[in-house]
Formats: sequence, C-alpha cells, structure tokens
Amino acid sequence: MKKINAILRNLTLDDLREWAGAKILSRGKSYVSNVKGLSRTEDGTLAAWVSGSEEYATSVHLDSHGDFDYFCTCPYDWGPCKHTVSVVLAAAEHVKQKKTIPLLAEDDDLFQALFDDSTDDYGDDDEWGEEDEESEFIATPATGKGKARLRKIFEGMDKEELVALLMDLSGRYPEIERGMLEKEQLATGRVDKVVSSLRREIRNITAEPAWHSHWEDEGNLPDYTHVRKQLQALLTNGHADAVLQLGEELWTRGNEQVEQSHDEGDTATAIAECMEIVLAAVPQSSMTPSEQLLWVIDHTLADEYSLLESDGKMLESGAYTQANWREVADILEARLKSIARPASAAFSETYQRNGILNMLLDAFERSGRRQDIIPLLEKEADACRCYGKLVDALFAAGEKEKARQWCVRGFERTVENASGIAAELQVRLREMAEKEKKYDLAAAYRAEDFFVSASRKSYTELRKAAEKARVWPAVRGCVLRYLETGQRPDPSGKEKRSKEWPLPQPEVMRPQNKAEMRYERFPNLNMLIDIAILERRFDDVVALYQELRKTKRWGWDTDKAVAEAVAESHPQIALDIWRAIAESLIGQVKPKAYEEAAIYLRRMCKVYQETRRISDWQNLLIELRRDHKAKRRLMEVLDSLSGKKITG
Repeated sequence: MKKINAILRNLTLDDLREWAGAKILSRGKSYVSNVKGLSRTEDGTLAAWVSGSEEYATSVHLDSHGDFDYFCTCPYDWGPCKHTVSVVLAAAEHVKQKKTIPLLAEDDDLFQALFDDSTDDYGDDDEWGEEDEESEFIATPATGKGKARLRKIFEGMDKEELVALLMDLSGRYPEIERGMLEKEQLATGRVDKVVSSLRREIRNITAEPAWHSHWEDEGNLPDYTHVRKQLQALLTNGHADAVLQLGEELWTRGNEQVEQSHDEGDTATAIAECMEIVLAAVPQSSMTPSEQLLWVIDHTLADEYSLLESDGKMLESGAYTQANWREVADILEARLKSIARPASAAFSETYQRNGILNMLLDAFERSGRRQDIIPLLEKEADACRCYGKLVDALFAAGEKEKARQWCVRGFERTVENASGIAAELQVRLREMAEKEKKYDLAAAYRAEDFFVSASRKSYTELRKAAEKARVWPAVRGCVLRYLETGQRPDPSGKEKRSKEWPLPQPEVMRPQNKAEMRYERFPNLNMLIDIAILERRFDDVVALYQELRKTKRWGWDTDKAVAEAVAESHPQIALDIWRAIAESLIGQVKPKAYEEAAIYLRRMCKVYQETRRISDWQNLLIELRRDHKAKRRLMEVLDSLSGKKITG
C-alpha cells in the first residue's frame, strides 16, 4: 500500500496525458464517479469495476519507474482506455483523502474477471475491435478450451443423437439447411441447381440499394458472404466455367449497383472479393489461353470501380507462351487501328485508345516483338500523349538525341493544356543533362523549378545542382534579388538576361503566367525567411519577420517556423510568438483549443527554464488564471502545466 501511495502522490496530469493522450484523459476524468469496488492486490495492482453501458473489469499496475501496465475488458485496444485512466484518478483521490484502498480477495468476482484464466473459454480480449459501448455484445465462436469441450461433447454422442441435433439445428437455422443441401448438390454433380439458385441470389442482391450514413450509423449494405462462399465451392469442385458465367452476371449488375451506391466503397469491396474468385477460375476454364488473356484484359480496361484487382498476377503467369501473347497482340493491334483517331487530345477522347495502347505495348513485350514498341509509340505519341513512354524507350535503346528531340516536341505540345506531362518531360531533360554531366544545364532546370514554384525544397535542390556546377554564389545572389524585386535573372521572353546569371538557357521553359503573376507579391518575405532559417541566419530571420509583420500578410505557419528557429538565439521573440498563438487559441473558448494552446505554453516553459526565468513563467500562469478564471476546462489544462500533483 505504501508503494501505491508513493507513486500516486508524485503523479501529475501531465504524466497521465503523456501515457493516455489528452482525449482519453479528458474522458477518463468524466468516468471517475463510475468507478466501483476500487481495490488492490498484494503486488500493488489497482482493480475496479467501471460502469458504462455495461460494467468493465479494469486493472492498472504502476511500477517503480512510473510505467503503467493495464487491462480492461472493454473493446478498446488502441492503448490505455478511459476506464483505466478513471481507476488511476479514483485511486489518487483516495490517497488525497487519506482513504485506504482495500485488498482484493481471490474469490471476488472482480478477481475472477481479471486474473482467473479458467474463465476464458470463448476467445481472447485482444481479438476485440475499437471501443464502442453502444454496440451490442456479439458472441464469438468457441476457441481454445471451449472448442475442445465441444469436441468432447460431440464425440460422446451416438449417431441418432447427432442426427437429431443436426435436424434440430437445421430447423432453427435455415442457413445450415441451405449449406448442407448445396454441399450435397455439388457432391452429386447437380451443379445446374446450384448455379440457377446462385444466379437468382446475385440478381436479388445486386438489386438492393447500397448506402450508409456515417453520421446516423444507418444504411443497407448488401451481404455478399454467401455468394463468395458458393463461388469458391464451385471452383473447388472443378466448375470453373460455371463460376465464369456467374461472374459475368455479377460483373455487369455489380458495376451498376456500385455506380449508384453511397457507402464509402463497402459494396465495391465485397464484390471485388467475389471477383477475385472469378479471376482465379479464368485459367481453369475451357477458354483457350489467348481467350483467357483477352478476358482479363477486356475486364481490366472496363474496370472503373476496381472490382477486378488482379495486380497483373494472372498476366504475369508463366503458363502463357509467347505464341499466346502474339495472338493477343494481333487482336489488340487490330482493335487500335479500328478506333478513329481522337479529334483532340482531351482525356475523355483518348482514354479508350490509351488503355488499348498500354495493353498492346505489354503484349509486344511479352510476345517478343520489342522492335515494334518504338514505332508504335512514335505513331501514337501526339494522339495519346505518350511522350514519356516513348522517351524512356528511346533512351533505353541508346537513341539519346532522338529522345531529347521528342522531349522538346512533347513539351511544346503539352505545356499549354497538359502541364503535368510537360513537367515530366522537363524532368527527363534535366536527368539527361545530369547523366551527360552537363551540370550547368541541370542547374538551369532546377532554377526554372524554383522560379515557377519557390519553396524550401526547390531552393535546396537548386543549391545542390549549382554547387555541382560550381556557380552557387552567383546563382544565390540572383535568386535572393529575385525574391526581393520579382525580376527573374533568366527571363523566358524578350527581356534582357542578367549579366550576373551564370547558367545557360534550358532547351524548354514554361511561359510566365501573367494571370498568376498578378497574385505574386515582392519582396517575397515568407520565402526569404525560409531561406534565412535554412541558412541559420537568425538575425536576418528576425529582421525579415519584423518587416513581414508590417505587411499584415502572414499566418501561424510562419510564426511557428520563426519561433522554433530563433528560440535559442532570440528567446524573447519566440516567447512573444508562442504567447500570441496560445492566447488566440484560448480565445476560441473550446476545450480542444485549450489543449492545443498548452503545446505552445509548454514550449514557453522550456525557454523560461533554459533562460532561468522561472518566476516569469509562474507569473504568466497566474496572469492566465486571473484573466480566464471562468474557464474551468482551461484551469485543468493550466494545472497540468504547473506540475501540480493529482493528489495535491
């Protein structure tokens, strides 16, 4: 008992917050009054019943190092639950009031629930899911000792008793009767009845509305469990063609159901699990190998809702020869020729063509027709915008100059209305320059990235490239002037290039978007501050930050970055920033905001401690308590910051 008292006397709310998290601590506080039968064991373990929608047996052991071991019969398994926290708080209250925590007797129901393994015949608590006290208890199948006990019971019954038991169960549970009859039909070869029944079930279940309201926890989710099991049973018994027939029915109707569903993808997932069995039936079916491959390809191309997540496993199978793939390639090639070339490069018009093209390229690779890949890509590049694939193929074939030319052509044809493709081609040009050791050209592309989208990352990449080209000091000076004035040293138009700019003109450059430029403001103080932080120029950070504050155009992200950076070099600046953030959060009058404010107050505490200004920290807490004394939840947060003991 002395050991428990000693640990609880030194325990703070900060300790509990670090152990359980702010949310669980808050919920645990509200459950202290629900703790019943608080007691202890000989080894210092706390135990109690904690009531919610039902009673949970809960135990917590606090060792000499301040670490917690805990157990609770509630379903929550993501760490300490609110019940364990409430037990600790209840025990601390006992110590505070100098009450004795009684010893738990071994014949007590609580002891049996917590420490007697012989009562656990029906599954383990660690198999339970998330905490949900409102849900009903769902019995799980017997495992371990329970299953062994059932086996012993069944083995002790004679044939007549077993038949009577099964008949009784079949009468009470229709799914058992259906399962036995279906098994008998499969065993005797009467597959047509199983298929007919399953087809009706598929039609009925796919006609159900599929929806779920997360907020109201209501809805209707079609149950495909039986369909999946029956498809597997058919396949296991060698009826792959029947599985494919049913799979087509499920595919057509299932896509329509998913299209109209509102259930966060649950129905699509259930159908996909069934289609996984259908996919496994394809290589076992009576179709020829090339027909099997085309079945997978056609369904993959039409798969808008990821119902056929094959991951290419079947297409990778070694069961299909080059001859099989040549047949597939010939068919796909004929299909591609039969499709009218798109009138524009719009995604909607090129989607189908691109799908067939990608499958045909794969078929060429697998059929040994690699020599046909580059000519096909060159023919389709402008229509399908497959410039990236073409450039990669040319580069792999050693045709570097041709690859460069296609990069430039592709960039020019996509930069206006497909900027993502253009950016990828520009990256390839930069990578070519790096491989050819044209470091100044590679740095020029990095500079282009920075001028288009200035960020800490693009600045760092530019610095690395320019250092490799041995021109970083000159580049850095031009970049900083650009951030101050908005004048690029390497204009892409007719403007005069800066004499100080040491890098060449890239083969391609994105035109400056004047509409976007209207929203850019110079000097770009936020970026200049970022760079100063990166280069550890903390005096400059403070000076730029003071200049930024005059513009009234900055946010908390900048405040936080500056405070973190200058906490050691300019502690008062950091303290002022963190205090402003904390007071703004407190002003929201929300418990969650109070917890967030505590993060910044803790950082202030650390700075006050490091600068030996503890009295200033204590005065700050006094001031906050005085100004916000009506905010009870805030007072609890401030208690945790003061290091106040729970039992104090």
